[in-house]
Amino acid sequence: MTDYITPRWERSVLVVIDLQRDFLDDGQAAIQGTTDVVPNVASLVEAFRRAGRLIVHVVRLYPPGSSDVDLLRRELIEARAEVAAPGTDGSQVVEGVLPQGFRLDSELLLAGKLQTVGPGEVVLFKPRWSAFYRTDLESLLHRHDCDTVVVAGCNLPNCPRATLFDANERDFRTVLVTDAVSQTSSERLTDLEGIGVTLHTTADVLASLRAG
Repeated sequence: MTDYITPRWERSVLVVIDLQRDFLDDGQAAIQGTTDVVPNVASLVEAFRRAGRLIVHVVRLYPPGSSDVDLLRRELIEARAEVAAPGTDGSQVVEGVLPQGFRLDSELLLAGKLQTVGPGEVVLFKPRWSAFYRTDLESLLHRHDCDTVVVAGCNLPNCPRATLFDANERDFRTVLVTDAVSQTSSERLTDLEGIGVTLHTTADVLASLRAG
C-alpha cells in the first residue's frame, strides 16, 4: 500500500509562521502562549540548520493605513494602528530564532521578494493567513525538492492551520510540531489529523532529523 502521509525528513522544510514580537504574550497584538513556544522553535531552527534543510520564516507586515489586510484587522490597520508595522521593533522576529542583530527588510519583503538569512534559510512575507497565498512558497519548495512541510510558530487556528490545509491541497506531506505552536487544543489537533497532518513534538522532530 502506498504511503502518501509519512514525513520524509530528507526532503523536509521547516516553516516558522508569524513568530514576531508583537504577537508574544506581552506584545501589541498578544497571542497567549506564543512566548512559551519560542525555545522549542529555536531548537527546531538550529536542528534544521545543522541538517542542511530549508527553513522559511514567514511574517506578517501591516503598513498603517493599508487596506490590503485580512478582514479581521482591516478596520484597525486602516485607522493607522501599528501592529507588526514595517520597520518597527514589534514586527521583528523574536530573539533567539534568527541570528543576533538580524532585522527584516520590510521594503524587500512587501515587494514579494525573499530576504536571505543564510544558506538555505529565508524570510517571506504573506499578506493573508496562508503562507501559500500570493507568495512564491510553493515554487520555492519545488526548487529545493521539498515534499514535507513542517509547521511551527504562532496561533494554530489562523495562519498555521491555513498553511497546513494549503500544503495538503498541493500534495505536500504535512507535519505540525504540537509543542512549538501557540493556541493548540485537542479539537484543533484532531481536525488536522483528519486531513492527514502528522502530529509530532519537538523531541520527535529532532530525533527524526538526527536519524535521517
